[in-house]
Amino acid sequence: MAYSNLLDRFLTYVKFNTRSDETSQTTPSTQSQIDFALTILKPEMEKIGLQDVHYLESNGYIIGTLPANSDKFSYKIGYISHIDTADFNAEGVNPQIIENYDGSDIPLGESGFQLSPTDFPNLNNYHGQTLITTDGTTLLGADDKSGIAEIMTAIEYFTSHPEVEHGEIRVGFGPDEEIGVGADKFDVADFDVDFAYTVDGGPLGELQFETFSAAAADITFKGRNVHPGTAKDQMVNAFQLAIDFHNALPESDRPELTEGYQGFYHLHGLDGSVEEAHSSYIIRDFDSNAFENRKKLMLDIATKMNEALDQERVLVSLKDQYFNMRQVIEKDMTPINLAKEVMEKLDIKPIIEPIRGGTDGSKISFMGIPTPNIFAGGENMHGRFEFVSLQTMERAVDVIVGISTAVK
Repeated sequence: MAYSNLLDRFLTYVKFNTRSDETSQTTPSTQSQIDFALTILKPEMEKIGLQDVHYLESNGYIIGTLPANSDKFSYKIGYISHIDTADFNAEGVNPQIIENYDGSDIPLGESGFQLSPTDFPNLNNYHGQTLITTDGTTLLGADDKSGIAEIMTAIEYFTSHPEVEHGEIRVGFGPDEEIGVGADKFDVADFDVDFAYTVDGGPLGELQFETFSAAAADITFKGRNVHPGTAKDQMVNAFQLAIDFHNALPESDRPELTEGYQGFYHLHGLDGSVEEAHSSYIIRDFDSNAFENRKKLMLDIATKMNEALDQERVLVSLKDQYFNMRQVIEKDMTPINLAKEVMEKLDIKPIIEPIRGGTDGSKISFMGIPTPNIFAGGENMHGRFEFVSLQTMERAVDVIVGISTAVK
């Protein structure tokens, strides 16, 4: 179904810079996310008919409720998307609209960059559709303002068509998903639904209830610096310790060499000096035992290195980030079965695959609200090559409407 306000709503949202900041100690991490919630979303939520619209200063979420208009529905359902965008330029977003895409290269403004099917074969799935792209200087922000626009459009559909029966619906738009802390303070009691969906996936049909289990490892290497001319048997190069540690990890367990259900170690930071160096890793796996073994291996490597060095020069700090939400959702597959049935009725092929990442739904599921993820349409997310199909966004609205009217 075509929705008249969907595109304009999305374009309004993406032009507002809501980039999060992982160095911040506040919640939300940036003032712009608060401003977006209060000056853009709150008045619009009230205008389209959501009730009890309220902003929670404790966690940065703005929440609204659409009451049930029928007593046939036994479930209360939530829909969640995140306000922030990723770590890429988000100031001055200037979207391009490509109507009836013909399969050719798309110049991204005057930036010198282009979207080409040669580099991005996924473009071949969108012949004849309307694409929204960047101008090559910023990201687009479809992750996850497409999800916000789709949820808002679905609510507007219901309030414009009171004859369409639905149960109670609650929506929540929150901060800081991109820096991994957005759902840490999520208020389950305030949201008060039986299950929810994050509308934060990619291409048409994505339906996901498995994520990585995730941890972060920060490692300090303590060296001893002396003049290199007299260094024999005296110098301990902290950088060399970092290299030795990394080389002790399985060579093939890197993101660029893994796919599907394969886990990995990802070195994403290395700095310091001969005297002291620091490396940062993320650890990912779908299997809980394998996940624990990955963390143990890092500790074991440090222990062996310290024993060989006769003192503690390798210090490992591990922090769990989130866990595979399948452990929660597989206990009651109602939200998955429901979304799957709705997609199939809409002639959308469900793509049920694990997320090689995480969503806010990972943490929220373990807090007590099973929260799988459904597609929002964004492709090539987090950079200048990001784009989204208007037709896919419309289909996402169809799915939200379908789920909300099917639960009885």
